[in-house]
Amino acid sequence: MFTICFDDVMRVTEKPIISYPWYLRPFFWNQKRKYGQILKPALIWARVPRLFAAIAILYGVLDRKSSPIGPVLRSLITVRVSQINGCRFCIDINSAMLAKRTGSMNKVETLERWQESELFDNKERVVLGYVEAVTYTDRQVDDELTRRLYEYFNEDEIVELTGLIAFQNLSSKFNSALDLSAQGFCRLPESADRNNE
Repeated sequence: MFTICFDDVMRVTEKPIISYPWYLRPFFWNQKRKYGQILKPALIWARVPRLFAAIAILYGVLDRKSSPIGPVLRSLITVRVSQINGCRFCIDINSAMLAKRTGSMNKVETLERWQESELFDNKERVVLGYVEAVTYTDRQVDDELTRRLYEYFNEDEIVELTGLIAFQNLSSKFNSALDLSAQGFCRLPESADRNNE
C-alpha cells in the first residue's frame, strides 16, 4: 500500500522522455515540432506504450486530410465535446486549432451558445446537435436527428462522424479524470475558465 499527496499536481505524472520506448520518441518529436512542446496527455498515455500507439493511430485516421468530415467541422466537434466534458487541456488545444482553421476566435467564443448564434450554418447546427445527443448522458439520438444527418452525410460519413465524437469523449474524459491542465495554446473563453476553477 502507498499514499500519494495531491496538492495541485496531475493525478498521474509523466516519466522522463528517455524512459519511454525508443519507438515512441518520434511521436514526441513530431508533437514538439507541430505544437512547440510535447503534449502532456501523450506522455501519460505513453506510460502504457501499446495503448498510446493505438490511440495515436486512431487519432491519425480521424484527423487525416482526406477525411470526409472537413477540418473546421472536426474542430467544432472536438471543442464542443471538450466543453461538455470540462477538459481544460482539450478545450485549450482544440480551440487553438478551431481558431487557426477558421481564421478567428469568433466560433470558439460562441460555441457554448451555438443555438443562439448566427455564426453556424445548418450543417454545423445538425452536427452540434448530434454531438450533444451523443455526449450528454441524459440525451439520446432520435429518428429526427438521424434524418437530418442524412441530409448532409452518407452512412460511411455518419460512422466516421460518430467515431470522432466517441474518440473525443474518450480523450476528454481521460484527460479530465487525470486532471491534465491546459498547456497555453489558446486564450480560453471566460465561461470555460469559470467552469474549471
